[in-house]
Amino acid sequence: MEHYTIATVAEESPDFRRVLWTGEHTQLVVMTIPPGGEIGEEVHEDIDQILTFVSGIGEAIVSGQKRKVAQGDLVVVPAGKKHNFVNTGENPLILYTVYGPPEHADGAVHKTKEEADAAEEAGKDEPPTS
Repeated sequence: MEHYTIATVAEESPDFRRVLWTGEHTQLVVMTIPPGGEIGEEVHEDIDQILTFVSGIGEAIVSGQKRKVAQGDLVVVPAGKKHNFVNTGENPLILYTVYGPPEHADGAVHKTKEEADAAEEAGKDEPPTS
């Protein structure tokens, strides 16, 4: 059994992206977006994503719709929908997200968005295959 006090784990991670757990059908990831930063506009063609915000404030943009997000908010991004999340506050925007199926390499840790982007471009952030 895996057990996390997820808000605490997310707040203690300084990394842009840290994969906590990868299963056959889902993946749990914590993220810390610095002030003025963003996840970056993207589309996951075959992956649903659920993001829960632990602290900070930001803006969710999904399929052209914009909403403010803050602690306790949850946003669902269905597969195939263009999305981005932007930190609009003065403190880090901290969240955890569940992907179904997994999106990132098992155990991946990316300290910055630039590091995450480089790993993806180099093909070093591929999810496990069955």
